[in-house]
Amino acid sequence: MEALSTPPDRAEPSLQLLLFVDKRPSSVEKIRQIRSRLKELAADYPFDLQVVDVGEQPHLAEHFRLIATPAIIKIYPEPRQTLAGSNLIAQIDSWWSRWKQSAQENRISLGSTSPLPMAIESLPVPNSVTYSAELIRLSDEIFRLNQEKEELQEQLRFKDRLIAMLAHDLRNPLTAVSIALETLELGSSMREIYAESRLTPETMSQLIKHARTQAKTIDRLITDTLHAANSTGGKLNVQPRKFDLGKLCLSLVDDFQTKLQIKAQSISTDIPSDLPAVYADPDRVRQVLVNLLDNAVKYTPNGSHIQVSALHRTTQKVQVSICDDGPGIPAENRDRIFEDSYRLERDTTQDGYGIGLAVCQRIVRAHYGQIWVDSELGAGSCFHFTLPVYRP
Repeated sequence: MEALSTPPDRAEPSLQLLLFVDKRPSSVEKIRQIRSRLKELAADYPFDLQVVDVGEQPHLAEHFRLIATPAIIKIYPEPRQTLAGSNLIAQIDSWWSRWKQSAQENRISLGSTSPLPMAIESLPVPNSVTYSAELIRLSDEIFRLNQEKEELQEQLRFKDRLIAMLAHDLRNPLTAVSIALETLELGSSMREIYAESRLTPETMSQLIKHARTQAKTIDRLITDTLHAANSTGGKLNVQPRKFDLGKLCLSLVDDFQTKLQIKAQSISTDIPSDLPAVYADPDRVRQVLVNLLDNAVKYTPNGSHIQVSALHRTTQKVQVSICDDGPGIPAENRDRIFEDSYRLERDTTQDGYGIGLAVCQRIVRAHYGQIWVDSELGAGSCFHFTLPVYRP
């Protein structure tokens, strides 16, 4: 930044101008003419001119919202005024007398018709470019600090959600492991009393395999949760690959048979044999299916029916739907149920944290899919989500 000021023996300048320039060869002569004309005007009235190279201080050009250079900005006295264009010297000549009159009136209104004391002269005039630049710097710093504050607050909120998500997602596999172990224990105890109650080797193998699978799921949940907690962006860790979505759906339906029997609920499937493979993280998709199936079992009455279906919706997407004949969801709540910690008032007595559907939404969106619900009060609900078709 270069200054062109009134000589020290002249009265304190009360008119302050900024000349914004650039280093283009075509601008050199025009800038020379402008500066020459302003020097001539300095003999008529004291003023302060500071030359700003937009290449060196682009933030000042942005602050003053300049769209072209060279440009002259009167920053004091108020109001601020910007001149630009090919006839810049003619504009300066046209406005000069009004600027001079405005500056003189401003000095009179402030009672400052004589040079300012030395102690005051050393201070920056409130409307000077130095002051403006410092304000811009401080404003940028405040904006940056506010952004950092918001990011830190979001990270704290995300970590709180992770804890709730972990507690929620661990419940299903832990329950499955417990059931398998209790069944094995019960079979072992009964074997000592009734020979016919002994578990077959095949059944024991299935129970052990099921418990081991669920234990791996627990380990994966903990690992991924810790990974996400250490991520500043708070993004879910997904590892997409080609897999058979229909096979996964059928496997989970079998896993839910015990829960369904407890509530005398039935389940049917409509999964085409030619359903294409999807490109997604099978463990994460399993989380979505388990959450939706668990909700269908939990929130629908005894004796209700659940249906799991899939269809090749478009050439790029496969859609999975889980429907029930439960109480349905009010229209005003159908979007909000996917928010963190949101629960319908009627469900507050049920176990859970109100974050299962939020987890589903985060997982589906991480795969660039969509999740939504169709529902009518008293006529059940259908939860749908889409996943990308695998393309070799």
